[in-house]
Amino acid sequence: MSTWAIVPVKPIYQGKSRLATVLSQHERVLLNQMLYMHLLQVLQEVRTIDEILVVSRDSSILAAARQYRARTLQEDGRTGLNLALRRATAMAEIYAASEVLILPVDLPLITAEDVQTILRVAPFERGIVIVPDRHRHGTNALLVRPPGALDYQFGSNSYEAHCRQARQKGLEVRTLDLPSVAFDLDWPEDLEHWRQLHSTPLVL
Repeated sequence: MSTWAIVPVKPIYQGKSRLATVLSQHERVLLNQMLYMHLLQVLQEVRTIDEILVVSRDSSILAAARQYRARTLQEDGRTGLNLALRRATAMAEIYAASEVLILPVDLPLITAEDVQTILRVAPFERGIVIVPDRHRHGTNALLVRPPGALDYQFGSNSYEAHCRQARQKGLEVRTLDLPSVAFDLDWPEDLEHWRQLHSTPLVL
């Protein structure tokens, strides 16, 4: 069994644009860097992950990934998220990956134990494990076995889209409710909630 974690990352100056009303661009850049480093550190703690693959069109993001001994894939600036993930998955397939775990970077509460839990609840040969966001609209983690068995549907209502397509393809579907993974930093109210949880400033 070979497990690859795939991490798509927007250019560091573009992420978290929905927080522009409460954070300056400099603060958003610091936030993006913090979230990205946090996820890479978490993934490195999970010994059952064999490879980490970061896909981005930002050269600074890719350079940071290599410092963590992660593989990198330069994204074509014209491609969208789903196509970039398909290219990353194809790379994992070339190296005989058995499964891929897609994780976004805006998960400040995710832990190595969370990732291990996602991997543990996948005893099937063909299927997905999906962790929805707390509104059960988006997809905050997606394990696909084998790689390429699912066409990615990230975007509006991706949780339902992924589940529906998986069932149509005859894949086993397991939804996993993990509050720490379900929480993402997307809107100002999310930022305020995170600050209340930690009672310290998020950005210094």
